[in-house]
Amino acid sequence: MGLSKEPHDAVAFYSAVAASGMLGIGLTLSPLNPIKALYWSAVINGVGAVPVMIVIMLMTGEKRVMGKFVIGGWLRWLGWASTAAMTICVGAMIAAWIF
Repeated sequence: MGLSKEPHDAVAFYSAVAASGMLGIGLTLSPLNPIKALYWSAVINGVGAVPVMIVIMLMTGEKRVMGKFVIGGWLRWLGWASTAAMTICVGAMIAAWIF
């Protein structure tokens, strides 16, 4: 699917593009502060990244999921270190809001 397909061949794709465009137009015409929206979308993205990173790290260590592409050694350590760093950053952000 993609822009190389005709609209009648990729109805779901073009519907998603149209819906996204309409949502963007709606946000532009709304009284919503775009800088605050950008800030909060980054916050939500950062908080949501932690569980996604944990699931990805667990999956990449499973041979039944990854087959011959299981990660190990320094790459696995680096992945978990990145996940821990992200978790610490989210925790510090939440702690800063509370205290």
